[in-house]
Amino acid sequence: MSLFKRLIRMDQPPIGFFLDGKAVEGRAGDTVLTAILTNADAVRASDVSKNPRAGFCQMGACQDCWVTLENGERLRACTTLLTAGLRVVTGRAA
Repeated sequence: MSLFKRLIRMDQPPIGFFLDGKAVEGRAGDTVLTAILTNADAVRASDVSKNPRAGFCQMGACQDCWVTLENGERLRACTTLLTAGLRVVTGRAA
């Protein structure tokens, strides 16, 4: 369940992607972080405490929003635009 609700850009075309194996949608112009957080309650679990994390600075200055793709590639979710078919693995239930 998502704790974030989209308030703007509802008129943008949907973009399908996969979040922990589940087919979900973001919107054209979304960052990967926005797309994840409108579909799930967290981006990943903390490496130290294992508590849920939702990103920190939202502008690419910290290391809090790194996610892994199914192919093993890592990307910074807050500065990467969502692309169709992206397969994100958070390790958390989507």
